[in-house]
Formats: sequence, structure tokens, C-alpha cells
Amino acid sequence: MVDPIDDSITLPAGREHRHRPARPTLKTISEITGLGVTTVSRALKDGPELRRETRARVQAVAAELGYRPDRAGVRLRTGRTFVIGLILDQTVAIAEFERQIVLGVSQALYGTPYHLVILPQIRDADPMEPVRYFVETAAADGIIFTHTRPLDERVRYLLDRRFPFITHGRTALGEPHPFYDYDTEGFVAAAVKRLHERGRRRIALLPAPHYLTNAHHMLDGFRRAVAETGVEGTVIEGVHLDSEPARFRRAANRIGAAAAPPDGIICANETGCIALMAGLREAGLTVGRDVDVIAKSITDVLDYLSPPIDSFYEDHTFSGEELARLLLRRIAGAPVSELQSIAEPRFCRRT
Repeated sequence: MVDPIDDSITLPAGREHRHRPARPTLKTISEITGLGVTTVSRALKDGPELRRETRARVQAVAAELGYRPDRAGVRLRTGRTFVIGLILDQTVAIAEFERQIVLGVSQALYGTPYHLVILPQIRDADPMEPVRYFVETAAADGIIFTHTRPLDERVRYLLDRRFPFITHGRTALGEPHPFYDYDTEGFVAAAVKRLHERGRRRIALLPAPHYLTNAHHMLDGFRRAVAETGVEGTVIEGVHLDSEPARFRRAANRIGAAAAPPDGIICANETGCIALMAGLREAGLTVGRDVDVIAKSITDVLDYLSPPIDSFYEDHTFSGEELARLLLRRIAGAPVSELQSIAEPRFCRRT
């Protein structure tokens, strides 16, 4: 039963400010509004069984008081933490990737009961450590993590324990799991074909770290497109997409010193691409004349690069939003088959 509600109640002037405790509770709001605690609780949850005016009045008082639910009490009543755990890999050389993912997840959680807790995946540390923390301490209702590997032990662990999670990236495990990914294979294949259209015949790929699933997708797309176009394809050694910018520059110096340097390069790292182009200039190669470069962009910085280069865009803020949305659906019981999404590359023509 819903407590009877008299919307004609007029609060005495100043009553809402009297005896305000340091931490307002449901009872505090109940005393101020003249409504029962049960009604207040339902109004704060936007219960449809209550009149809109009642819900608005209760929520306005709660906002004025700065009311926040007692998380310990909520956990005792529901068994849920209303926390989403996000594990960010610190081996990534691009801080913008992390910033956009955090922004996207935060935007998707805004207005929900969920809060975000971030743990770093420290370079060279056990990748299972932050995952075990969230699961074994029951510190979150679900986990998001990035940089998947083909036989990812984190995914196995979470599947075995039936703990809700979603990955940014896919795996090669037999059991399906929720994921959001970018079509890296399609991006690389399209980049090869674009370079071929521009008359390039010796195309080089800057690879992803070999242990990531992403690296296999890159190579699959590269080999397929090289075979389809008949160009000569090589993989650049001594550098990968998570390397520091200085290594991209040194790799470009080596490319320029080769007897027959590539005339097309694919680089899926925006910052690394800028360093690469600096190295090509130092080596005496002119981008746009001697060699074309195609990047994967995550910001608009390449719009201001001279000479201009083409790119394929990946929206990491949207990635964060989609990861959070899919995870919330998984927590609510949605089947895995509905929680697997792959983003299409978006071509940005500048040449």
C-alpha cells in the first residue's frame, strides 16, 4: 500500500531548515514533507505509482538537503554495491584514450544509481590483480576492462564466476562474452586500399603489441588487403602502437635509410603518427609526395597537421558510453548475444 498523500500540505516557513542533521536520512525528508518514509523512498526511486507532483516535491527537498543514500544500508538490503569498476591499462602511451573512455563511462552512468571506481593496470604487474580485487572483495557489481588478449585469463576467471563484465576488445575464447570493439581488421584493409588508390605499391604497417587480440585483427586485415590489391606489404619492426613517440621517430629514420623505402604507411596511433612524420622529414622523405601516411584518429588534432593526411576515426568517448550501457544491461540480466558490438571505421579524407 502506498501511504495516503495530501498534496495540499503547506510547510511552515523555515521548517525545512530546523534541526537539520549532518547527514540527512529518509526520515529527515519524511518529517519535512509530512509523508511516510515508504512514500519518500518510492518517490526518490521515481516510483510510477506516485503522483508526479509528489515525486518532484520529495526530490526537491532531497536535493536541497544534499541527501545521499546510505550505501552500506543499500548493500545490506539489496546485495548490490551500485559500483562499476573500470580497469585502465597503464601501458598505453596515449593519455587521451584513457580520458575519453572515463568520460564516456561517466556520461553513461550519470543519472543512474551507479558510481564509477577506477583501478589502474600497472605496467608489468599481474593483470589478474585488479580483477580479483573487484570480485573477491565484492567491490563492484560489474567490471569494464580494455586491451584484451586472445586467451585472456581475466575473461576466463569472470566467466567461471559468473561475474558481470564487458571488455573493450574481443578474445579467441570459445565461450562468448560481452564486448565492444572497433573493426580494426576493416580499418587496416580499407587503409591499404586507399593507399593503393593513391598509387602506392610498397605499403608498411606499424603493428599493435603482439600479445593483444587487436594485433591479430590488424595483421588479418593487412594480409587480406595486400593479397587483394597485389601491393607489396611489410610490417615495421622495432616499434609498436603503444611505444613512446621517440621510437616512432627512430623507426621513420630507419625507413628513410632503406634502399627501397615504403611509399605508404599505416599507423593506428595518432600521437605516434605525428612523431613518425617528423622522422620521415628528417630522413629526407616528403609526406604526400614520396610517401603517404594513413592514421587512426581519436581527436581532431590531425585536422591541423601539415601536410594533411587521411585517417579513420574511432570515438573513444562513445566507446566508454557503449561499454557502460552494455554492462548495465548485462547486470540486469540481458543475454550475451545482445551485448556484442563492433564499431565501423569512419573515413576522414584530407588528401
